[in-house]
Amino acid sequence: MSANRKLPVYSDDTGRWRLVEGDSLRLMAKLPDSCVDAVCTDPPYGIGFHGESWDGAGKGGHLLASGTAFAAWTKTWAAECLRVLKPGGHLLAFGSPKTFHRLTSGVEDAGLEVRDVLMWIYGQGAPKARKLPGGRAAMLKPAYEPILLARKPLDGTTARNLEEWATGALNIEGCRVNGYWPAQLALSHAPGCAGGVCAADCPIRLLDAARPGLRPSRMFFCGKASKREREAGCDELPLQSDRLYSRPVERLRRNIHPTVKPIDLMRWLVALVTPPDGVVLDPFAGSGTTGIAAFVEGRAFLGVEREPKYIDIACARLTHWAREATDAS
Repeated sequence: MSANRKLPVYSDDTGRWRLVEGDSLRLMAKLPDSCVDAVCTDPPYGIGFHGESWDGAGKGGHLLASGTAFAAWTKTWAAECLRVLKPGGHLLAFGSPKTFHRLTSGVEDAGLEVRDVLMWIYGQGAPKARKLPGGRAAMLKPAYEPILLARKPLDGTTARNLEEWATGALNIEGCRVNGYWPAQLALSHAPGCAGGVCAADCPIRLLDAARPGLRPSRMFFCGKASKREREAGCDELPLQSDRLYSRPVERLRRNIHPTVKPIDLMRWLVALVTPPDGVVLDPFAGSGTTGIAAFVEGRAFLGVEREPKYIDIACARLTHWAREATDAS
């Protein structure tokens, strides 16, 4: 792993990924027009998540606490995504139910076309509210995250755009689930599911039981990111206290990123919107899961991450999985 000291760009000897340390708006501005095939990202949600400054709580991020400011900030980074996307290129962005309408308006105001909304249902989230007298609380338990699907306007017809740029349509055949047309719904098994037996609180088990004739689990489903998946490749990194998962007994992790998405989910999304051999951009790369998904699916990856504490984690994970993918090919 190496870095250019003038511009901190990280990669490894596989040459299948690049990770740039810095502010995504400043660094995306250095990219040429129409140079990436897809953007797949998990941006800050503007909810002050666990007091993190990058999510609108504290110095440098307080303006995101305002809904209108969050939409304006979203418009700014989405406009850069619009510029660097090829005509017909898709953008996938995760969001919070609380601020998703602002995310959508910001992306649309930037000039991208809103195409659809996908739902990732997991069911194992913890409520971020204390109990109040009388068996009351101010919030519900989170159980899903919406994913915005948007597209840069086409260059002519869909057929012409596909011929000229190889973008503009979704990879339906490559993303079928058990032979079915891919749907807007993605489900996650509970952590305790194993050997075909689901835990009592698994959303897939509960949905199938409620609609046995429909069997919703025939939709795309995967497990939430396990500790093994989160930490693969991070053996040389120090153990750190994970405040998000703090309990009476201190919990230590090497990958302390609080919102790690499942690799299988990201692989499915990357394959859905990115043409073969295409380039995937993630302007909020976090611990690198989008990049892992990209090169496992045979796509190139360019990520930007501003938080130094996540750069080492992302590089370690990207290096590990890139070599795993290379050894398997």
